[in-house]
Amino acid sequence: MSLTQSKRALTATEVVTRLTKLEGWHLDGDGAAVVIQKTFRFSDYAQTMLFVNAVAWLAQARHHHPELIVQFDRCLVRYCTHDVAGLSQADFDGAGAVDALPGAAMSLRS
Repeated sequence: MSLTQSKRALTATEVVTRLTKLEGWHLDGDGAAVVIQKTFRFSDYAQTMLFVNAVAWLAQARHHHPELIVQFDRCLVRYCTHDVAGLSQADFDGAGAVDALPGAAMSLRS
């Protein structure tokens, strides 16, 4: 996929199609404030922070950074592409990469 394809706002149909391929992710907000988000739950703070640090490393390597809301036993991960005022392919690629992190599949998802 070219950089141009990943840096354009997806249509509503494209968003819905891609969202069906991600387990547990859902839309929040609308218009330019729309995000895809998922809450990952863990047994304790240490497990949560291991996950948060892995997401941060992944985001830095991909040059696409989600919003992370961290609590004792959970982390809410929210993706959007501010440059396109909506969702891009990069958001869905990032969500899939987060799901593939060690420990993500074992988290107690809400």
